[in-house]
Amino acid sequence: MSVEHSHHLPNPKSSAPPPKIELVATAEGAPAAPEGAVPMTILVTLPPGSDGAPPHRHSGPAFGYVLKGEIIFELEGDPQRVVKAGEAFWEPGFDVIHYQDGNNLDDAESQFVVTMFCAPGQPMLIPVSDEELEQRKHLRAPRP
Repeated sequence: MSVEHSHHLPNPKSSAPPPKIELVATAEGAPAAPEGAVPMTILVTLPPGSDGAPPHRHSGPAFGYVLKGEIIFELEGDPQRVVKAGEAFWEPGFDVIHYQDGNNLDDAESQFVVTMFCAPGQPMLIPVSDEELEQRKHLRAPRP
């Protein structure tokens, strides 16, 4: 982390130590939120071996940070990857299918926090049907 992103904010009215503020993640190249977006922050706890949510999409971009463990993360067009505790991820939302967000560990819980910018009146997760998955299978990256 660079010095310009590490801050100490002294409070002249307090004798206690000041808070330390650190940048933990950025989302370079991420899309803008939809007009009138409703931000929602959720905490997801995955039991050992959990597959996570079924394939879905979001109505706007999502930004996440893994608090503990490891998750398998896969978006349409990108190969699946493992995101570990202390690492961040983001997804563009809209028409891109989110295939996986499962626990990569069989013997420990994994946990991540996500802030989603949902289009007004839209749910935070929109399931993708088996028919649509079949129609778009050519857009999915090869899997290991």
